[in-house]
Amino acid sequence: MCNDGLAYTSICFKKKLNMSNLKEKIIDVIKKIYDPEIPVNIYELGLIYKIDILEDQKVKIDMTLTSPNCPVAEELPNAVKHSIMKLEEVKHVDLELVWDPPWTKDKMSEAAKLELNL
Repeated sequence: MCNDGLAYTSICFKKKLNMSNLKEKIIDVIKKIYDPEIPVNIYELGLIYKIDILEDQKVKIDMTLTSPNCPVAEELPNAVKHSIMKLEEVKHVDLELVWDPPWTKDKMSEAAKLELNL
């Protein structure tokens, strides 16, 4: 659809730009959510594995936790989903909690490692 002529190219470019802007908004929202045991937001911790912007204002998120025995195993994913749903551009969030690959400290951003003195 995005390579059928100039009009389609323009529409496709705008769509990609809007999707990119929405992804940035989602990341900003996620960065406001912190693991209660670690003073770093869950995005910088590397708990968000994938953010896909789909048609019809749908978003698919793959995330993990630091451990399957995490005490906030139910609360943290719900907080992510509900926070993203507050964005007016989003009508549905499909959040999947994944364990493969398992989370390790290597998934953390440099900023998170600095914050935690790692």
